[in-house]
Amino acid sequence: MTGADPNTAWLRGCVALDDKGFIKTGQDLAPADLAAWTAASRHPYMLETSIRGVFAVGDVRSASVKRVASAVGEGAICVQLLHKALAE
Repeated sequence: MTGADPNTAWLRGCVALDDKGFIKTGQDLAPADLAAWTAASRHPYMLETSIRGVFAVGDVRSASVKRVASAVGEGAICVQLLHKALAE
């Protein structure tokens, strides 16, 4: 299975990670993960991390399906969300 062991140690302290090291996004972010969002006028988008404008897709994302087709779909969705975030 691809993505069973995330290579995210370098992100520790930058974005919120779950207990297995996967990047938390969207609704998986806990209130404690949202400190950088206190001044924001919105909540994180579905694939957005604890840092506004930083997105994660595919195997590295917490609660993802860990399949190639799903990662491709998430990437396509992320493009639309990124355009939306940049337009703000």
